[in-house]
Amino acid sequence: MTEDKILNDSEEQLLKAMGLDENGTMKQDYIAYAGRKLDSKTIDVARDDIIDALKTVSDPEIMINIWDMGLIYRIEQKENGDIDIDMTVTAPTCPVAGVLPQQAADAVALIEGVGLVTVKVVWEPAWTIENMSDEARAMFEFF
Repeated sequence: MTEDKILNDSEEQLLKAMGLDENGTMKQDYIAYAGRKLDSKTIDVARDDIIDALKTVSDPEIMINIWDMGLIYRIEQKENGDIDIDMTVTAPTCPVAGVLPQQAADAVALIEGVGLVTVKVVWEPAWTIENMSDEARAMFEFF
């Protein structure tokens, strides 16, 4: 098997796993889940704790966390302790696009008082380097 064939097969598998067709068009939503529904909500989770948990998840290629990369677009905390997050990735064919959302959901689900965490990958607006924090942009320039 040639190297080009292996790369094409790998890219096709990644696109399929992310719900994209061969043109990179979304065929289905990509959603990661972690945690569980709570019987009762007794702890009010601080938004800063959620952000701190998201900062523990980094893009392994450039070692900048997903919060400072500007990949998190929305965090919604519900009264029952559930948390919904919309995030993006730098590109639909990003090699870790199928991993980062689950890592984000898992990290937030570890916070005491958090119920079910849902992380949905969204594509609008498209990610740009302007989404990055100033600190992350400075680190990015070293790569």
